[in-house]
Amino acid sequence: MRVAILCTGDELTRGELGDTNGRWLAEATTARGHEVQEILCIGDESAALEHALRRLAEHHDVILCCGGLGPTTDDITRATVADMLDVALVRDPAQVEAIRRKVEAIGRVLTESNSRQADLPEGAQLLANSEGTAPGFCVSLGSCKAYFMPGVPREMRVMFTTHVAPKLAAHGDPTTSQIVLRVYGMPESLVCDALAGIESTYGVRLGYRAHLPELDVKVLARAETAEVAVAKAQAAADEVRRRLGADIIFGEGSQQLPGVVCDLLADHGLRLGLAESCTGGLVASLLTQHPGASRVLAGGVVAYSNAAKQRLLDVPAEQIARWGAVSEPVARSMAEGARRVFDADVGLSLTGIAGPTGGSPEKPVGLVVFSVATATGTTVAQQRFAGTRTEVQRRAAFEGFSMVRRAAHRVLLPSLADGDGDAK
Repeated sequence: MRVAILCTGDELTRGELGDTNGRWLAEATTARGHEVQEILCIGDESAALEHALRRLAEHHDVILCCGGLGPTTDDITRATVADMLDVALVRDPAQVEAIRRKVEAIGRVLTESNSRQADLPEGAQLLANSEGTAPGFCVSLGSCKAYFMPGVPREMRVMFTTHVAPKLAAHGDPTTSQIVLRVYGMPESLVCDALAGIESTYGVRLGYRAHLPELDVKVLARAETAEVAVAKAQAAADEVRRRLGADIIFGEGSQQLPGVVCDLLADHGLRLGLAESCTGGLVASLLTQHPGASRVLAGGVVAYSNAAKQRLLDVPAEQIARWGAVSEPVARSMAEGARRVFDADVGLSLTGIAGPTGGSPEKPVGLVVFSVATATGTTVAQQRFAGTRTEVQRRAAFEGFSMVRRAAHRVLLPSLADGDGDAK
């Protein structure tokens, strides 16, 4: 079906927030076999909302709208839609009671502003909100179905997945299949060059989306039947995997590199010890965002100063004096120290110059030295990353995860007692 996405909020049009809702909805809708033809952001102004809804309804089968359902005066979506349909706003007593329970559960008292969220255009179909206080709703705008959801990302995503997606499924395009491959370690331009010719050979479309520092390669196939579309997408995806290799493609769908590494180590009972300097604990933070990290992370230390490196990780003072804190000998000692201190199977260290100051001709800003220590030995590598301080730190953290993943595949897993060599 032809789908339009409409996101409302002055914070979007003023640039105070980025439109993450529109992007998420577009991905979720495309993955379900629909064609998103337009994504539009408008401010909190009733005339602009009515104009946008009327125009989009003329050219699309579905409108997915998020925002403007809250308790404040700038939340004008409900009233605007009611005026468009020339119907009254009707307060739903069951929703008022549901809102009351939610606000009282966090120690607040129900107010008129809260209750106003239960006002829906007469005849609208309710979309329950399990994550917040503002229910959504669905109405018909001529032949177009319009779904209105909260602007809070978590609430919108659950409402879409629970209530809207099943309604769209009955009208989806069963002849579309998409596979999303997750890539790290190769620039987008080189990935594109490496995959030249796949589209024409397999009759698919390739799409790319970079989000620092990972890359999505999307394989989209359309065919006469669902079976043919799935087969075309799978054949093309297999060719992408063959050309890029397992070191570059780390997962599929919504998988992220920290989570893939966490699962890989957990599946094989391996524990990780961290010694971070320039990343300031970012590796540990990214890892512990993934469920199951407690089975993997033995411990970590942010050894930012030279004294901390010596005292906490037993880095020899003479190494720092001779080679400097950002050096391969110090990175090696940090990784081995982390493995020993935390009694871990793998020790990972990162030491570098995140910038924007502190560099030199010999050791420029962006230089990061890594080391991975295992029972079979210690490897050391270094890279120079471009970007802001935050970008350098994030790139360094992901490279650290990639090094642990490669070490697990090539060194640790083949030596496991059961000898199965399974790897993700």
